Amino acid sequence: MTEKKEYPGEEGLFTWPSDQPQLIGGRCKVCNTYYFPKSFVRHKPDCKDRSATEDVLLSRKGKLYSYTVQYVPSPPPAVNPDPFVANPIGWVALPEGIAIPGRITGCKLEDIKMHMDVELVVESGGKDREGNDVLIWKWRKI
Repeated sequence: MTEKKEYPGEEGLFTWPSDQPQLIGGRCKVCNTYYFPKSFVRHKPDCKDRSATEDVLLSRKGKLYSYTVQYVPSPPPAVNPDPFVANPIGWVALPEGIAIPGRITGCKLEDIKMHMDVELVVESGGKDREGNDVLIWKWRKI
């Protein structure tokens, strides 16, 4: 029997393995703008130097800014749980001044409240063809 594995769905988006995972973002050293993912170097249009950037670990905790519920599976190449279940998707405002989307986990749909405190977790987003867990970041109610 082959041992099942777990791996990030995409490298370089979050620290892993880690008991305290963090998203890996970027920061402009000129205008102090934070962004995610770190490869997304667009920020303030009037910034004079877009090359003065650095990788940063973003805060693990934030507040739910907005959310919706996804009732249909995401199209390929996204990995979906099987069987598919509705996914609450939230925008989480971080202290750095940006909002990051992600699935909401650790609570029932009826328990989701605007401005609730959440923290970043890394969990399975589904399984690949071999049955391995594909890891993604999610926001868990605190």
